[in-house]
Amino acid sequence: MRIFLIGTLLAAIVAAAGAAPAAASADTFPSPEGTLTLTFLGHGTLRFSLGAAEVYVDPVSRYGNFAAMPKADLVRVTHQHGDHLDAAAIEALRKPGTVVVATKACTEKLPGATVLANGESGTWAGVRVEAVPAYNLEHKRPDGTPFHPRGDGNGYVLTLGGKRIYVAGDTENIPEMALLKDIDIAFLPMNLPYTMTPEMAAAAARAFRPKILYPYHFGDTDPQKLVELLKDLPGIEVRVRDLR
Repeated sequence: MRIFLIGTLLAAIVAAAGAAPAAASADTFPSPEGTLTLTFLGHGTLRFSLGAAEVYVDPVSRYGNFAAMPKADLVRVTHQHGDHLDAAAIEALRKPGTVVVATKACTEKLPGATVLANGESGTWAGVRVEAVPAYNLEHKRPDGTPFHPRGDGNGYVLTLGGKRIYVAGDTENIPEMALLKDIDIAFLPMNLPYTMTPEMAAAAARAFRPKILYPYHFGDTDPQKLVELLKDLPGIEVRVRDLR
């Protein structure tokens, strides 16, 4: 009886601590510089690998054991919310020379980060990074404050392996998306009520026409709705991965 109770207690402790992160899936793309690998860790957490270059977006500990992953050359943080900014995960990825690019609102938790405001850009570890706006127009808190005010957050366009990759961050379908050019791969969020509906994401995709589109950070929203909304639009391949 005592053994049974101890076993039950241990099982409860493990359950309370949460299950280990699931094995991540990845897609690969050929490039003149070698194979570009996109690893989907979960929610808004992404990893991009090309040769010796390792780039992470919004690493958060619940989506991976970052101490066991290759150290980062470049980390990009879209905004300060806890499901996107995890200082412990970033610290686990640091090595001498790691560059952390973030918004000004992130610097309280990330002292020493390189700040990019909307519209600014730079190149680190051979990766071109452009910061683009990410904000809400319609979805707001009960007091009328947008979940993501304009200027607080960034989306990022990075150029890696000859591919232009847009990671939108937490945003709705904002006018600035229509100005994006030559996007090969895009990640658009659909986590309601904080970001986009499938209809908003479809309208955004129709505006800037990425070649490959991943719905990400979609919570309980059905990503197949986005697939259905874009099925009549040639030239955009919608790929669904487990990025809730």
